[in-house]
Parts: sequence; structure tokens; C-alpha cells
Amino acid sequence: MDFAFDARTEELRGRLLAFMDEHVYPAERTADEQRALLPSPWRTPQVVEDLKAEARRRGLWNLFLPDAEYGAGLTNLQYAPLAEITGRSPQLAPTALNCAAPDTGNMEVLHQFGDDEQKKRWLEPLLAGEIRSAFAMTEPEVASSDATNVETRIARDGDHYVVDGRKWYISGAMNPDCAIFIVMGKTDPDGADIRRQQSMILVPRDTPGVDVRRAMRVYGYEDHYHGGHAEVVFENVRVPAANLIGEEGGGFAIAQARLGPGRIHHCMRLIGMAERAIELMCRRAVSRTAFGKPLAAQGVVQNWIADARVTVEQLRLLVLKTAWLMDTVGNRGAHTEIQAIKIATPRAVVDILDRAVQLHGAGGVGQDFPLAELWAAARTLQLADGPDEVHQRSLARREIKKYL
Repeated sequence: MDFAFDARTEELRGRLLAFMDEHVYPAERTADEQRALLPSPWRTPQVVEDLKAEARRRGLWNLFLPDAEYGAGLTNLQYAPLAEITGRSPQLAPTALNCAAPDTGNMEVLHQFGDDEQKKRWLEPLLAGEIRSAFAMTEPEVASSDATNVETRIARDGDHYVVDGRKWYISGAMNPDCAIFIVMGKTDPDGADIRRQQSMILVPRDTPGVDVRRAMRVYGYEDHYHGGHAEVVFENVRVPAANLIGEEGGGFAIAQARLGPGRIHHCMRLIGMAERAIELMCRRAVSRTAFGKPLAAQGVVQNWIADARVTVEQLRLLVLKTAWLMDTVGNRGAHTEIQAIKIATPRAVVDILDRAVQLHGAGGVGQDFPLAELWAAARTLQLADGPDEVHQRSLARREIKKYL
């Protein structure tokens, strides 16, 4: 593995860093001010639309998709340092570049498994940033970290499927621009193979029977920028059979294919969050005095900053190695590393953000600094895309198997 970024990555990094300095960071406060004046907090502030237009003008659009026909044609290794930069402003930058979850994962599903009609109707508008989407998998009544537990029913009825079920924490669903749900449910609940019972189906938001009931808070936040996290009920929802993605029974495999890139994208952005935290820690440390000397001269503060730098450098190398493996041997070949970064990165970044909050005192828990919101986002990622314990269990079993 070559540790140097190639010429294209360096060129895009330069463009993206300039975009962040000139447009994204100045827009953070403006976005909050504009959102406060909107009739609904779930609507997109104009400054975000302006950022999207500027990103497209600069060629910083759909960087996540490796297919050059639909996206930027970047490898995971090329995209990793770019996603890290966007993580420094996770509420604005990924959306500005059309690289925000859950749309990225949904576009990957449609790109890999959708038919021509599904791509034309849903993938192309998503790639153009004209609509948003949601991925409906998690359910309140079962442990959804085990995808075989989902209870939502997708029943065939002639030329249609009928969807019934209750989902929650469905990211993006509160946004009025969210036009399509990818719903995970069971088409064969009594099937012999528990991993062939599930299917995925496209459900337009305006289909009768789709009820977006309420926004779910995450550590007290409603996450307006990503369209919130909603409770959604599907009651006797009828959609054409052509809306099925792939084949019946293919939902579990599609979910695994979707989550691999999603997990590494989250970890890339988490490193950017940690870098922003370190920057804020250093600025705070040199500008504040306590007990007769600058905070930067306090031994405990120096230890926090040093430990944070060491941790970030370690995490970045592991994430880049994982990206390289995904490019060279595929997601299956990088299985252990994908799980390793998913375990290690959120856990470590939460700790860095926690120290940054502590260094900022009362300011660290409020809205004048981004730290509290970054902490909530990072802590949530210890649950999203599979809780830590699920990945630890799987990774440990793979390790033990070598000795059996």
C-alpha cells in the first residue's frame, strides 16, 4: 500500500478544502439562522441549496460513487480523504456534495441492484440532487441489529405487493423532499433459510397507507439537516410488483452490500469530526487562562491533545488500509477490517469529542460550538449500521475459527 495520495486525490482535496473554507464553514451559522425562519424546520435552507449549486460548479458532486457513468469514478482509497474533509462539517458538507447518508447507500443499492426503470425513475433524480430518500429497516418491536428479526410483511397480491409494518429511526423521512423509501421486509416469513426470507421494495412516499408519524430525537437532537429520523407506519400499502429490488429473498444480501461502503464512509467522516475537535481544543487552550496560566500549559490538557493526535493518526491508517483492501480484494476480503474500523473509530472519536467538550466547559455542551452535536452524532454511530457488540461478536468468531 502506497501512503501517498495520487494526483487526482490531491487535486480534489485542494478544491474541496477551498470550498470548505470559502463556503461551508461560513454557511454553518447562516444555515441555522435561515432554518429558524422556515415554516417547517425540516425544509432545506436556501444556503444549503446554494452550497449544492457551488459544489456542482466546482466538480465536487457525487464523489462517493465509484462508477464513472453515474458518479466521480473514485476508488474507496481516493474517496477516503475527501470524506474525511466533509466530516469536519457533517451537517452541511456531505449534503452539499450529494454525498450524505442515507441517500448514498440508497443510490448504491439502486446502482447495483436496480433495473433500468428503477434507475431512471429514482436513481437519476437522486444523483441530480432533485429528491431525497430513506432506508426503512429498523423496527421498534424487534432487535433490528439482527436483520433476520424484521417483522414488516411484503406480501404478493397479483401484480402488486402489499406492505405492512412499523419502522422507526428512519433517517431522512421528515424531509419533505424525501420522495422514496427502500423498505426491508419479509416476503417469505416461513422460509427455511432465515437469510432468504427478506426482500427490499421501493415505496414512493405519496403511496396511500404510508404514515410518517413523528420525528425521533437522538440525544435530544432532531437532526434537521439530514431530514430527521422518523417513525413510519406502512398500513396496507400497495405498490407494483416491479418495485421489488432484485429478487424475492435477496434483501439480506442487498443489505450487507449496502452497509459495507456505508460503514467506511461513516468512519472517514468521523476522522474529520475528530480533526475539527482537535482544532477547537487547541484554539481554546491557547485563548483561555485558568489558575494563573493558559489552558495550553496545563499538563492534563497537553495529554488530551497529544493522545487525540496519536489516536487520529492510528485510525486514519486503519481506515485507509480498509479502503485499499475494499478496492483490491473486495468487501468480503476486507470484512475483518471493515468491522475493526466500525468498532474502533466511533468509540475513539467519542472520547476525543468528550475531552473537547470538557475543555470548553459550559460552551462545550451548548449551541455556540459544534462539539455537543458532533458528540451526539459520533455516539449514535456506535449503534448505527450495527452496534459495536454485533461487530465484536462477528470479528471474534472469525479470529477463533482460525484455531479450530
